[in-house]
Amino acid sequence: MNIERVEARERVIAVHWIDGTTSFYPNLFLRDNDQKGFHPQTGERQFDLLSVPLDLTAEAVTLDGDAVHIDWRGDNDRTTLAADWLYNHRPGVRAADPADIAAEIWEADLQIPKVSVDDLSEDRVFFEWLCSTKRHGLSVVTGLDDNEEAGVALGERIGFLRRTNFGLTFRVETIPDPNNLAYTSHALPLHTDLPNQEMPPGYQFLHCVRNGAEGGESVFADAYMIAEKVRRKDAEAFRLLTSIPIPYRFHDRQYDIRVHRPMVSVDERDRVFDVRYSAHLMDSFDIPDTVMADYYAAYRRFMAETRDPANIITFKMKPGEMVVFDNRRILHGRTAFDPMTGHRLLKGFYVDRGEFDSRIRLLAEQT
Repeated sequence: MNIERVEARERVIAVHWIDGTTSFYPNLFLRDNDQKGFHPQTGERQFDLLSVPLDLTAEAVTLDGDAVHIDWRGDNDRTTLAADWLYNHRPGVRAADPADIAAEIWEADLQIPKVSVDDLSEDRVFFEWLCSTKRHGLSVVTGLDDNEEAGVALGERIGFLRRTNFGLTFRVETIPDPNNLAYTSHALPLHTDLPNQEMPPGYQFLHCVRNGAEGGESVFADAYMIAEKVRRKDAEAFRLLTSIPIPYRFHDRQYDIRVHRPMVSVDERDRVFDVRYSAHLMDSFDIPDTVMADYYAAYRRFMAETRDPANIITFKMKPGEMVVFDNRRILHGRTAFDPMTGHRLLKGFYVDRGEFDSRIRLLAEQT
């Protein structure tokens, strides 16, 4: 966008664009973003904001082609910023972000996006798969080897794996002395993993290595959709779920990890962005008795939506398939299975949202 003219005002620089709009840039913002104040290799800011006065003013501002020059009063320095930079950093306007992908919430009729692991060798397909997985919160990768590390290699192509108290990776199978319901043959109600963590893991990867037992179907639901249904049907219930912190706790012989957080969180745009839902990791509620009954009603309303078939997808994973889902959005569970009829083994790990988004951004520049 081209600049028509610029002018210095008391505390801001006004930039008038040729489309008739005007942007107002606070003086400190412009001085703080002087490109000379950033390290040339790392791109990190080195400028010391306290080296200039709070009431910094411009001595002169000039337009030179597609650049704006600002001479600061008492600073003996000149800031030069390009028109493109100024337009892309208008106050109040978010910078373009390829990873800022709006969620498409879904119900039971979703056709789960699927892609072959062989096709993911192409960067363009890999990028499209990452974007689709973020958009829907859920996808299935097919064609993996029965090698337990086959899925891990795909995860590491995205970024660092997230280590938790269950390790860098984990095997979901029945074990003699389980410290988690996942390691039994019991049914697992819909839940998110590790809501007791200060920051629960982002994306979960579950690679089906073997699934010969009777039962053990995988179950999924979109907690964003469920939360929106609660909001639409009962605004007060939604307010309670998003405003009252409740206790979560995991403990075994080695760990006792606890946190208080709301079950549902919304961002500055009032969009649901984080859900912590796990009946078996919610500790005894310690909220005031004056709201306890109302909170239980709100909690039950959310829980009831997780049991509604209209919200649920159920299917049996096949060996060589790997389900990938946003653990802070997608609820997952399974039906009970009979371990005497065959071996059921899933290899699991996590990649945080930040790593996932970083790979989307880098691939967006390359594809």
